[in-house]
Amino acid sequence: MEWYNIVIPIITLIVGAIAGFFVGVFYLRKQLERMQSDPEMLQRMAKQMGYNLNNNQMKRAQQMMKNQKMPRK
Repeated sequence: MEWYNIVIPIITLIVGAIAGFFVGVFYLRKQLERMQSDPEMLQRMAKQMGYNLNNNQMKRAQQMMKNQKMPRK
């Protein structure tokens, strides 16, 4: 009976980590899709990374994001 005290937390940790990974991937994809159509959000992200994009760079970044195909599962 004592092995339950060891096995169940380990299984719970593994299942939680896997579920957290997939939720994170889903959230990141949604954020990237939203950024494609929202230039302010893209500009904000660039500023957080230390970049200041002008209009030409912004258009190129949006075009690159639109051209990338995100794999669907």
